Amino acid sequence: MITDEMRSGLWPLLAGVKRPGRYIGGEWGAYTRWNNPDESRRPVRFCLAFPDVYEVGMSYLGYQILYSMIKTLDCADVERVYCPWPDMEDAMRSAGVSLRSLESGRSLREFDAIGVTLQYELCSTNILTILDLGGVPILSSERLDDDPLIIGGGGGALAPAPLEIFFDAFCLGDGEAIIPEMISLMGELKGRPRSERLDAMSRIEGVYVPGETKRRATRRIVENLDDSFIHRTMIVPNGKIIHDRMAVQVFKGCTRGCRFCQAGMTDRPVRERSAGSVAGQIDDLRRYTGWDEIGLLSLATCDWSGLGELLSSISPMLEEHSVKLGLPSLRMDSFSVELASSLEGMRHGGITFAPEAGSDRLRTVINKGVSDGDIDSALDAAFKYGWDRVKLYFMMGLPTETEADLDGIIDIANRAVHFARIHKKKGDVSVSLAGFVPKAHTPFQWEPQASRDALRERGRYVKGKIRSKKISLSYHEPNQTLLEGIYARGDRSLGFATLEAWRRGARFDGWTECFDMGIWESVCRDLCVDMERAVGARALDEPLPWDMIDIGVTKDFLISERARAFDLEMTPDCRDGCCNACGWQNKFTGCGAVSMERPVR
Repeated sequence: MITDEMRSGLWPLLAGVKRPGRYIGGEWGAYTRWNNPDESRRPVRFCLAFPDVYEVGMSYLGYQILYSMIKTLDCADVERVYCPWPDMEDAMRSAGVSLRSLESGRSLREFDAIGVTLQYELCSTNILTILDLGGVPILSSERLDDDPLIIGGGGGALAPAPLEIFFDAFCLGDGEAIIPEMISLMGELKGRPRSERLDAMSRIEGVYVPGETKRRATRRIVENLDDSFIHRTMIVPNGKIIHDRMAVQVFKGCTRGCRFCQAGMTDRPVRERSAGSVAGQIDDLRRYTGWDEIGLLSLATCDWSGLGELLSSISPMLEEHSVKLGLPSLRMDSFSVELASSLEGMRHGGITFAPEAGSDRLRTVINKGVSDGDIDSALDAAFKYGWDRVKLYFMMGLPTETEADLDGIIDIANRAVHFARIHKKKGDVSVSLAGFVPKAHTPFQWEPQASRDALRERGRYVKGKIRSKKISLSYHEPNQTLLEGIYARGDRSLGFATLEAWRRGARFDGWTECFDMGIWESVCRDLCVDMERAVGARALDEPLPWDMIDIGVTKDFLISERARAFDLEMTPDCRDGCCNACGWQNKFTGCGAVSMERPVR
């Protein structure tokens, strides 16, 4: 735990910052094993760094899983650090206090490795804040043998070029499959030159080391979730976080094939857990954490074939201990709504759906697989089963979008109000519009992104169509959408722009209250970066900055899906029995419908 001596530099700062609980640690489930004074026998010191504030990072299930897993390894120990809010960063710099881990209060430079999650592009400058405050050289080229290895993971690691100059290595795929082997190698090579360790690491399947990996790096997966590591403990925060609950992942992957969805392409194939395994984990987590809410997590939880069996088996336990069960991801159909209505944890507040586009035609382009009839049945069921509020997520700027598609967004919102009146509900409808960002490894990775002016105009157009007081609308800041798009498909040169923007004060770019587009515009002007051109169209035969990463899905499949989009052709979910030849069928026999059963509707 953090000693009084270690706290002495930090604690005087807490009274002058927002949410001081972010920085004190000491939570239930968090501990350190650094008690062995024999340096030759100390474990590999690994620190998990989340480049956002504590309450966001603590809500990320991936870190809870990796933290529990690394704690089970004999050769390693793990701690955590989160990015301080700008007020705390300023206070730390003024007082000359370095960023330290929450568990032991050790400086980041004392660790053997720091693992950074790359979940969201607009957290990039926060990575530099963590490294700099922790006393770690920001550029990988400037690190010496005694400096920790900086390792990136998460979705962003699959298109790593914009951040390569800051990282020593990237984990591609499931951390549960890669990190134990990586840490074991670190232990074997302890004390060896940095270059030797990185060279050895580049030979691990699922690891990409810039400048060292000589082959196309392949994403690595956990094939059998029941046989892999299952976390049965979690760190329980001292204060409120974004998702304040225990969480269980019921399956990985998705084969519905939404053409805009990066996770749906990069997390294939579908791998399910058994209902019995999930039930046992839920009971263990309930006993350990004391939380009274459980979230079943996946890309589409209502698609899990074990859902009915699980609900039957754990309902008595949930009722006995007053535990609520939530489904964070709902399909837009009446079956999912009816299922959600049966869960105590879902019957309060609003319900959220993501039609994504306003017309059947455009939903065919993106392969959403949701018709106007599906939308109506879901909205009708939502108000029928007792909800008073509905939130609807859409995108604007999708390929082939027309004014009629935008009109369809308000039409859907108006229909929601109509169904609320039928069922005599309050019927508040919140519409959220996000600018479409073409992502790497998707069928739309070659498409241009709509300009800031175009997104702003479309957002205002839809907002101007609202006639009902029951409907509210917000749309994402187009400047942030532009920056997200630049990162999503950027090359290595973007790293130098990131460094300069950070030096000029860019912090928490994903937070509207902190985002300063003026900084980025000045940096891009000075470095001759054409921001709008950076998010322009790409030729199909053009080399892409992420071509060195093999996610399992082939480029030929992505090109064919792009063509089907413009031909208004749907591609069915392969779990329904038809293999779509995405590339995984040649790598993993458990893909698609071969070993999976769909839930009965």
